[in-house]
Amino acid sequence: MSDAVSESRTNATEYTVSEISGALKRTVEDVFGNVRVRGEISGYRGPHSSGHAYFCLKDDRARLDAVVWKTTMSRLKFRPEEGMEVIATGRLTTYPGKSTYQIVIDNLEPAGAGALMALLEERKRRLQAEGLFDAGRKRLLPFMPRVIGVVTSPTGSVIRDIIHRIKDRFPLHVLVWPVRVQGETAGAEVTAAVNGFNALAQDGIIPHPDLLIVARGGGSLEDLWGFNDEALARAVAASRIPVISAVGHETDWTLIDLAADVRAPTPTG
Repeated sequence: MSDAVSESRTNATEYTVSEISGALKRTVEDVFGNVRVRGEISGYRGPHSSGHAYFCLKDDRARLDAVVWKTTMSRLKFRPEEGMEVIATGRLTTYPGKSTYQIVIDNLEPAGAGALMALLEERKRRLQAEGLFDAGRKRLLPFMPRVIGVVTSPTGSVIRDIIHRIKDRFPLHVLVWPVRVQGETAGAEVTAAVNGFNALAQDGIIPHPDLLIVARGGGSLEDLWGFNDEALARAVAASRIPVISAVGHETDWTLIDLAADVRAPTPTG
């Protein structure tokens, strides 16, 4: 009996810890080299000082560690947001130093329009509770503005329409701050433009606008998502210059429509 036990022990393959870790890593990466995982973002606190982002994807029964490397973050159409239900595309890998595994994310997309709507409604309720959309804090538009600042794409029909209507009805000085109105950087670019116009000196070389128009054409919820950016809504609400939101068309509503002093249903309007 003792000889059999001894033989079974000696017959077992002996690994070092590193060998086991390496074998597991190769197996996981070979089998799960390209996966799509649906889950809710949890524990997101923004990018680390390194530029990488660490958080979890979870459902009602499990959690999966996730990382988005700095170089990938700059390319994401939708940035991670706490509580957002997403479909993450990437690869599984292991971390031998802690005997854990994680998904390295290459792309993030909302898990359908319903996920975006749920996130938008939650954001809207929170900002409304802070009083950001209160009618009492909205400013009157100047009756005779001298300078109008327009935040929009420098190409396309929207800016041409606005300039054409102003020339026809009441020619005045128009300043255009060019931004992307779609894509992952749209919200941040428009926020910077609103803040930038507000930072212009009253007696500077570039005239200080009396009125701002933030404009773009219509589109899907995904197309208009940059204008539901929380930082942008706060910048519009805090603007010392009255703001007209001319985003989309009659049926399109975004957070900056609620935060602005006036909503124009169309660029012509």
